Amino acid sequence: MAWQNPWYDAAKMHHTPQGFRNPEEELRHPGDLQRWRRERKEQGLPLPPQAGYPAFISDWCQSADLSGDDDRIWWLGHAALLLRVNQRYLLIDPALSQRASPLPFVGPQRKTPAPLSVAQLPHLDYVLISHNHYDHLDRPTVKRIARQFPQAHFLVPLGMEDWCRRRGVRHVTQLDWWQSIELAGIHFTAVPARHWSMRSFFDRNRSLWCGWVVRNTTFNFWFSGDSGYSENLTTIAQKLGPFNLAALPIGAYAPKWFMRGQHMDPDQAVQLWQQIGRPVTIPIHWGVFELADESLDEPPAVLVQALRTAGETGTDFAPWRIGESRNLPNIDSDLS
Repeated sequence: MAWQNPWYDAAKMHHTPQGFRNPEEELRHPGDLQRWRRERKEQGLPLPPQAGYPAFISDWCQSADLSGDDDRIWWLGHAALLLRVNQRYLLIDPALSQRASPLPFVGPQRKTPAPLSVAQLPHLDYVLISHNHYDHLDRPTVKRIARQFPQAHFLVPLGMEDWCRRRGVRHVTQLDWWQSIELAGIHFTAVPARHWSMRSFFDRNRSLWCGWVVRNTTFNFWFSGDSGYSENLTTIAQKLGPFNLAALPIGAYAPKWFMRGQHMDPDQAVQLWQQIGRPVTIPIHWGVFELADESLDEPPAVLVQALRTAGETGTDFAPWRIGESRNLPNIDSDLS
């Protein structure tokens, strides 16, 4: 018998009897994946950073300093973020292993070091996951968290609870788009993203993908997760904004004809940033794994040019170093 979506709700456009879908038009066509792989191989892409990997690491990476007790956010590279709020630690999409792959010896390899390890965390209260791709849901990292912090509460989109529990996670809540939960004075809402899910050859789109809005009395933060650009994303700001902090993806966009339905490029990220009111924004989804055809150092350079082209002169959407942090009560000030 064919698999049936146990959460199916016919009133919701992103639900299907067989899983989930984007409300937007599907931009990929049969044969596109094979064409991209062929062209990528023929052109020898991606190229290394212009000055080489060691120089890129020197310019863009630092260890994460967890000292202090202030409310703070760290970018840990790619889409991984760490927040400290009222001495509670919240980890988002922690992919801290050497590969974004089901196997330890093949698949996209980490090109820059992780700025911290799970063992270096003083404690961990919450873990937010956006979807089940290997560069966002990392099995070794999840298993380490489950062992070291058995009380950590995982918040995941529909369809991912069972996977987490089978890896030792004790506390899991799964949410649909626009559903919310409040824990210890922090309000969490799963919000739409334009993406897809797949963990094996047999489970495409059987679990949902999402972004997250995290709010307390002092900040309102939108983490977009993996997402292609869509006008529909502005609804998130209309319903749950205004935001004073956001994280928007700027990497894994080349070639655009293949990636545009699932990853936004820097120009689109700038457009969305303007549409949601120009909050302080961390550019994410770059700098660690070579998942597309652009080199590791291309996204921040293209972002700077996109901002200049858009007439933006401030620093509220500037690239961060991997491991860098900012004090949450002062997110409108210069970098700490």
